[in-house]
Amino acid sequence: MPGMDEIMNVTAPKTPPVGALNFALLLGANAILGSAMPMMIILGALAGLLLAPTPALATLPASVSTLAGLVAAAPFSLFMGRYGRRAGFMVGAVVAGLGAAAGVVGVMHSSFVLLLLGHFAIGAALACFQFFRFAAAEVVPERWKPVAISLMLTSGLLAAFAGPEVFARTKDLLAPIPFAGAYGAIILLNVIGVIPLLFLRGSQAPQRPDAATTSPVRVAQVLRRPAVAVAIAAAAVSQGVMVLLMVPTPIAMVGCGFGEATAGDVVRWHVVAMFAPSFFTGFLIKRFGATGIVMTGLALLGGSGVIAASGVTLPHFYGALIVLGLGWNFGFVGATSLLADALAPQERPSVQGLNDTVIALCASLCAFASGALVNGAGWTVLALMALPIVGGMALALLWAARQRQAAV
Repeated sequence: MPGMDEIMNVTAPKTPPVGALNFALLLGANAILGSAMPMMIILGALAGLLLAPTPALATLPASVSTLAGLVAAAPFSLFMGRYGRRAGFMVGAVVAGLGAAAGVVGVMHSSFVLLLLGHFAIGAALACFQFFRFAAAEVVPERWKPVAISLMLTSGLLAAFAGPEVFARTKDLLAPIPFAGAYGAIILLNVIGVIPLLFLRGSQAPQRPDAATTSPVRVAQVLRRPAVAVAIAAAAVSQGVMVLLMVPTPIAMVGCGFGEATAGDVVRWHVVAMFAPSFFTGFLIKRFGATGIVMTGLALLGGSGVIAASGVTLPHFYGALIVLGLGWNFGFVGATSLLADALAPQERPSVQGLNDTVIALCASLCAFASGALVNGAGWTVLALMALPIVGGMALALLWAARQRQAAV
């Protein structure tokens, strides 16, 4: 792949050398640790449906996991700013393991509260693992940042295949207790995922921000920059719409008569679509610009809603979720690239943490709303809700682009 040697061997200013081996270890760790994500999507819906006191609360485990990102993103970012990326990722793995243990106990004792606590912890850990993309951008030259971010997300492909497969093979491992084996498998995944981090010969140095760059006044000034504000909003909308349609999909499919394994396969290909384009998204951003790629992502997200609203056959579910994944990739990678270009190194810990907090807030609202909508208004109305959201974001991007042109 063009430029790979340069990406793998270059050293960022004022950071320890990070070579090909370290980059590969980070990719491996991200792939293994991230495998819990598709498992959590499936388990959150199905275990929630099993233990929730009412069907309307079936998506609550998935909702609290996104809410956890709202709480955990900023603390994890500041922790990494003080102690380094590697330390932060290892703490995240421990938190995920503890959450999975709570999930095991929860399903064994039919405790919906323990299930929620477990998904909250796993969600917090997954928010931590989101910072792998920023870690990738920090070890490459400026012009290769979009490619590095994109390539780091390709590790999600392994997670896309491994996660649902592990779920299918382990969900009945502790029968007759449903899903306990799958939660136990998440514990093992996090133990294995830590191993590549232990062999890193050097990780990114802590970027200790001074008081001036972390003060509320300074952060507010940074957020007033159009490039920063638009980047954060675009990432939040991309994540929010994806969650709005993804979280209730297993429930909608089971309600339409499809089996759990079929629902899991739809989620598998959705996650594949989320990460497979990452092999070339970064190069598209270099060629066409991040704003154009984000606009393409928004169009795909809207198209996913149209497909989902047009029918409830198996091709409709597959098509909607695959297009949804593609739209998320273009929107999220493009927005991440916009933000990486807009921040100075000392601004990253505070603003990146705030960025992921806003993303988690938007995702949490959409996750909580999805459960009520799919059980109340129905799947079709929920799918159409995506259209005004992405339309508004597209208008904001166009306005920001015109503002930049006027300022030149």
